[in-house]
Amino acid sequence: MSTPTEPGVRARNRAALESQLRDVGRRHLAEHGAAALSLRAVARDMGRTPSSLYRYVRDRDDLLTVLIIEAYDDLGDALDTAVAGCQPGRPAFEAFAHALHVWAVAHPSEYALLYGSPVPGYHAPADATARAGNRPILAAARIVAGLEVVPNISGTSAERQQRAVDALRAATREDGVVELGLTPEVLTRTVAAWNLLLGAITSELFEQLGPITDRPDDVWDGIVDLAGALVFGTET
Repeated sequence: MSTPTEPGVRARNRAALESQLRDVGRRHLAEHGAAALSLRAVARDMGRTPSSLYRYVRDRDDLLTVLIIEAYDDLGDALDTAVAGCQPGRPAFEAFAHALHVWAVAHPSEYALLYGSPVPGYHAPADATARAGNRPILAAARIVAGLEVVPNISGTSAERQQRAVDALRAATREDGVVELGLTPEVLTRTVAAWNLLLGAITSELFEQLGPITDRPDDVWDGIVDLAGALVFGTET
């Protein structure tokens, strides 16, 4: 006969197994990479059969989705914590950028899963990943919310810049972005800054430029300064 404690015990057991599944999945991700992730191998390391995990994840792709959502949320939490209490504008942007870098260096395999090469044969289900996946870029968008004018940058083509603005104009009508009141011009410049940060981090983590300097922190600080100037202008 069932007792009142059984539902609680089952819930705790399920939570413990799900936590172990994510832990082992992350370890396999770090050791073998996303493309080689295997539910069978994960189950073996957990001392279970693959079929015993089907009530938690259906297959390798489902496990990847779980790890992607968890990584996005972990990054989103780190960014939100870093920005909380900062002065608005450029100080908050720099806190955001440095938190992004710190998280990426501490979680290189998760960063590669989110922002590296696509996993062959895997397509992230938007309905499952959109909420978590939008958190980092929305955190950046909140920092620039309210800006109406972006700084002029000499040497750029007004026509080409306007085409980029027009191409992103529809995004300002999307849920989450429109509520922040971003203009297409600010969104365009923010996307450029975001891509600059991600490119610099990817180059560093994957050693794409080789050992060009023994002062990577100074290089990163310069990148952050440049990205901030794209959105907020030069310091006075």
